Amino acid sequence: MKWLAIVALAAGCHKAAPERRPIPALPPAEVQRAHDACRAYVDKACSCTAPAAQHQCALATPLPQALELVLATAANPGDDRDAALRAQVNVRETVKECVEELAKLPALGCR
Repeated sequence: MKWLAIVALAAGCHKAAPERRPIPALPPAEVQRAHDACRAYVDKACSCTAPAAQHQCALATPLPQALELVLATAANPGDDRDAALRAQVNVRETVKECVEELAKLPALGCR
């Protein structure tokens, strides 16, 4: 009788792991906007002849490559759901940096 009570308690304590839904891929339009934003920043920063903006070209040049890396991770995270979420956050942070830095270029004398 005691044995049956222990088995019943053990069976009741076993909880099924919560179902982990896959992370939806970034929409193609968002990916395209990301490419466009970073490409625009690099193009404008590197074509600017203002002395204050010369440093910006060196900072802008690696951003498209960084974007490609996080987009690849976001698209192929394997079984790691957390990696997919982090990659999507990194995509959006990289795009945010491209947009914000592009907006600062006119203040440096770039047109």
